[in-house]
Amino acid sequence: MHINKAFVIFFFHRFCSHFTHYRCDDFVVNDTKLGLVQKVREHLQNLENSAFTADRHRKRKLLENSTLNSKLLKVNGSTTAICATGLRNLGNTCFMNAILQSLSNIEQFCCYFKELPAVELRNGKTAGRRTYHTRSQGDNNVSLVEEFRKTLCALWQGSQTAFSPESLFYVVWKIMPNFRGYQQQDAHEFMRYLLDHLHLELQGGFNGVSRSAILQENSTLSASNKCCINGASTVVTAIFGGILQNEVNCLICGTESRKFDPFLDLSLDIPSQFRSKRSKNQENGPVCSLRDCLRSFTDLEELDETELYMCHKCKKKQKSTKKFWIQKLPKVLCLHLKRFHWTAYLRNKVDTYVEFPLRGLDMKCYLLEPENSGPESCLYDLAAVVVHHGSGVGSGHYTAYATHEGRWFHFNDSTVTLTDEETVVKAKAYILFYVERQAKAGSDKL
Repeated sequence: MHINKAFVIFFFHRFCSHFTHYRCDDFVVNDTKLGLVQKVREHLQNLENSAFTADRHRKRKLLENSTLNSKLLKVNGSTTAICATGLRNLGNTCFMNAILQSLSNIEQFCCYFKELPAVELRNGKTAGRRTYHTRSQGDNNVSLVEEFRKTLCALWQGSQTAFSPESLFYVVWKIMPNFRGYQQQDAHEFMRYLLDHLHLELQGGFNGVSRSAILQENSTLSASNKCCINGASTVVTAIFGGILQNEVNCLICGTESRKFDPFLDLSLDIPSQFRSKRSKNQENGPVCSLRDCLRSFTDLEELDETELYMCHKCKKKQKSTKKFWIQKLPKVLCLHLKRFHWTAYLRNKVDTYVEFPLRGLDMKCYLLEPENSGPESCLYDLAAVVVHHGSGVGSGHYTAYATHEGRWFHFNDSTVTLTDEETVVKAKAYILFYVERQAKAGSDKL
């Protein structure tokens, strides 16, 4: 039976006006016995998604043959299938898909979750996945770790072209209210929320089973590689955790203050002198490099009037200087380029191309005590890149490049294609994932 869209919207708003706790992009808890709110919600969601996905379906059909061909690769004269799996877009969820694909290609991190035992969340009449969650269920009925594990297990199996991360997305809605709805979100913000919530859940375990105990048994993650952030160490802090030394000096009395700050990623400004440059081949001055961004982050700077330092010796706020040193490097160095910044009225995007190396990123000169590091311990090789296409944070599209078993792939929601290094280095990176080099090998240093 065809239902008029205008009538459904009118009925939905009239119906929901009886519920005092309803608001846009939120959950209606008190449904009727016949589940009318649920039915209307499902119909509205279908209407909303149909317009968004229609164009994508047309493009998929046009690219179907080329996508199937790209799933075949000649290795040593024989043709093999690409086992990479895409992630379906559930309605502006490209920000999530790009992060998930990037994390799935960080081998040590991904393998940890895939080896976790499965958790049975529900049994009896409530067994199986529920399409919608409501507040009345309680948070004890969902597990971010479990749904994250299932999603990672579904990738790189080669059994399907694309996997739908619906269950994970609805758990995200449940425990991360900021991401409810179908509007475009910031991929970096999502990554931080995801890692923080995985870290917290791993510390506490689920259904009385401590997941962090598995970390203690993993011989590849030694105690020296752990960095505690908000409690006990987990695989999140063991892989992504580093430590910064924040050094502040009072310009009046010379008092020096030092403190150590744990981090999971570093957010780097693109220096102002490069912000007008948009392409690598533009000839008005030097190209901005990742080294320029790292230098800007770690160089000594004088704090402005809005950031006066409270000097304990002077007993008042004084002008001061600040400098960051890296006290401990992580196993996976995540670098976020700050492409979005607020002006008086709106949030603009810095579209500057930033040159970055695929191999041999040398972080030794940014260390607090470089003399104590080994010759290979400060070298990093690129594992994944998240790219934002478009002009603003509330619009555009996210894709990711990642390397798997020596080959580079481009992850564009459901579509996964082979690509090459030349294409990757031309990307306007938003988030870069560098993995610490383990074996000695020749490298081109940054």
